[in-house]
Parts: sequence; C-alpha cells; structure tokens
Amino acid sequence: MKTNKRFLLVGVLGLLSSIGPFSIDMYLPGFPQIASDLHTTVAVVSLSLSSFFIGISIGQLIYGPLLDRFGRKRPLCVGLILYIITSAGCALAASADQLIILRFLQAFGSCAGMVASRAMVRDLFPVNETAKVFSQLMLVIGVSPIIAPTAGGYLTAAFGWHSVFVVLTIMVSLILAAVYFFLPESKKPDRSISLRVKPTVRNYISVIKEPQFLTYSFTGALATAGLYAYISGSPHVFMQLFNASEKLYGWIFAIIAAGLIACSQVNSFLLRKYRSEQIIRVASICQAITGATLFVFAIVGWLNLLGSVIIIAVFLCCQGFIFPNASALSLAPFTRNAGSASAMLGAIQMSIGAISSATVSALSNNTALPMTGIMACCTISSLLVLTVGKTIIRYKVNSEGIEEETAEMISTL
Repeated sequence: MKTNKRFLLVGVLGLLSSIGPFSIDMYLPGFPQIASDLHTTVAVVSLSLSSFFIGISIGQLIYGPLLDRFGRKRPLCVGLILYIITSAGCALAASADQLIILRFLQAFGSCAGMVASRAMVRDLFPVNETAKVFSQLMLVIGVSPIIAPTAGGYLTAAFGWHSVFVVLTIMVSLILAAVYFFLPESKKPDRSISLRVKPTVRNYISVIKEPQFLTYSFTGALATAGLYAYISGSPHVFMQLFNASEKLYGWIFAIIAAGLIACSQVNSFLLRKYRSEQIIRVASICQAITGATLFVFAIVGWLNLLGSVIIIAVFLCCQGFIFPNASALSLAPFTRNAGSASAMLGAIQMSIGAISSATVSALSNNTALPMTGIMACCTISSLLVLTVGKTIIRYKVNSEGIEEETAEMISTL
C-alpha cells in the first residue's frame, strides 16, 4: 500500500475511532454548568455519560452483524447520520432526563464508527501489522483527550455548554463526507450472514469461545474501564475537591492524555523488537502497581492536585501500550466475521466501562476514593485475567495449534 494512501486511510479510520472519545471528553468541563442550567447535580449529569456507555455497548452488538452482512460503508453512513441528528438534539435538551436519553441514542451513531474502523483495520492490513496500525490510530484517537476537554472548556466558558454539541454535530458531518468520498469499501456484502436472532447469537458465542479473544478482550476492557472511571470521576475530583477551573481542568486532561499518545507511539517502535503479548504483560503489571498506589494515597490522604496528575498520567501511559496490543491480539483469529468480533470487543469494553463509570457516580461521597478505588480494582482484575488467560492460550497452542500469522504475534508462553 502506497504511503499517501495508507496515511489517508489511517487518518479517516482514526477520525471514525475518535468520535466516541470526543463525545465523551468534550462536554466534561461543562458538567457544573449543565447541572446548574438543568437544575440538577453533577452526579445526575454524569449519568448521561453512563447512558452513553450503555448505548455504545448495545449498539455495537447490533452494528457487528450489519457490517458483515451489508459491507462496511452503508451501515457506517447510517450510523453517522443518526449521530448528527441526536447531537443536535442534545444541544436543545431542556432537562437532565432528555440529555440522558439523547446521549443514549447518540451513542448508537457513535459506535458505528468505532466498530467499522476496527473491522476495517482487520480487513485491510495483514494480521501481523494490526498492532502497529492500532498504535497509529491511537495517535489520532489520543488527540481527542487533548483537544476535546480543552476546547470544551473554552466553548463552555464563552458560549455555554450547548455549543459543545453544536460543534460535535458539525465535526461528524465533515467526517461523514470524508467517509463517503475517501474511504474504500473493505468488505463486499455477504448475504450468507444471517441477521436473525439465533444465528447472530451463535456467531457471537463462537467469538467468545475463542480463548485468545476472551483473554485479551477482557484484559483490554478491564484496563480501559480504569480509564473510564477516571473520566467519570475526574470532574468532581479536580474541579470540586481541588478547585480547578474549567479551563485548568481541560489543560490537566490534555497533559495526562499526552502521555497516553506518546506511549502508544513508543509501542510501534517496541513492536519491532518485542511481541504484543510481551509488551502487554509488562504494561499491565506497571498499571496495576500504579492503580494500587493511587488508591492507597487517596486512603491515607496524601493526594493533592499535582500528585494526582502525576500518578494518573503514569496510569494512562500504561494504557497506551495495553490498548493497541489487546485489540490486535483479540481480533487476530478472525477474518470472515471480523465485524462481529469487533462489535463484541467494543461491547465488552464499553459495558464494563459503563459499569465502572456508573459505580463511580453511585459511590460519590465528596472524596477521591470512588474514582481511585475503581481504577485500582479494574487494573488489578485486568492483570489477573491476563495471567489466567495465558494458561488457557498455552494449552490451546500446544494441543490444537493456531494460524502462523497469529502465532507470530504471541511470544513463547
């Protein structure tokens, strides 16, 4: 593939992947203003974040079979149109309940881009290059936590929180145009893929029964759930406990996210010497230690604004290594039903993320303990899943063997 064509392709796929993160991050600085305007609390407003996660979890399971049956572009364009309509609705929301419902529907459109982009990476690139491509996508995806909260903070301060959703509407309209004109169809429609409930469920069961998928999808999902706990809890921790302004919060979020971007790019260089499984294990151990340290510091009262930023930055740096390798290892065994596998991967990730986010909101007690405790629990659980799953994968490799391309991604266990 020519360099210019590859750059354009990865750029469009990255933009599709960034719709979800932008939708999550951009309105976070506006939580206090939204709560004031809609006559509710920040904790209630944060439920709109949880409803978004739930919508993405359900929506991805719907889009997966559609992407396998009708090709990638048609369902993708329908989803983006749905996103544009519901984003405009969010800008006009007159109550917290309306915002929560509209965010749920907005998520259905958002997840089309997330599922399609992962499936198209599997379609268009050799399996032993997918981890590098996911790292490149992280460069685009990672820009959203830098730009989105900062831009959201300035937009909210200057024009009110409604302007955030106006900008999202315009942004995705431009992405839809890029998809239509520049993104190739990577998979022809397959009429043999059934959309009936039983065959669809059987297809998803076959995906889940693959030990490699199960291990690395849950490893990545649990680690990412720690990130979502941070996203959900950080407005309260930074702006209310540590008295950071909306603009300062946006910059803090950006600085922390910069570490995630940098590490995702370092991951591309490490893949020249090390295999994905080796990298993800070291990163998981480091993240578990960091998460536990953060929680202990919160318990004993040692956390302050600067200390929190430093420790959380290290925590998310580890995520820069975990996400691309977990995604690549999860999807490696699949070809014909890559759309369904991508959907299941995203659904697992977002459903656990929704639980994590909702738990932080439910346990809110005017301290940093809910956020830091959930972050620690998620990343330690991720390491445990990885450790147990490796034993299962090793047994399958020894007893059944695996495809040569997939084997190249996995180190000697």
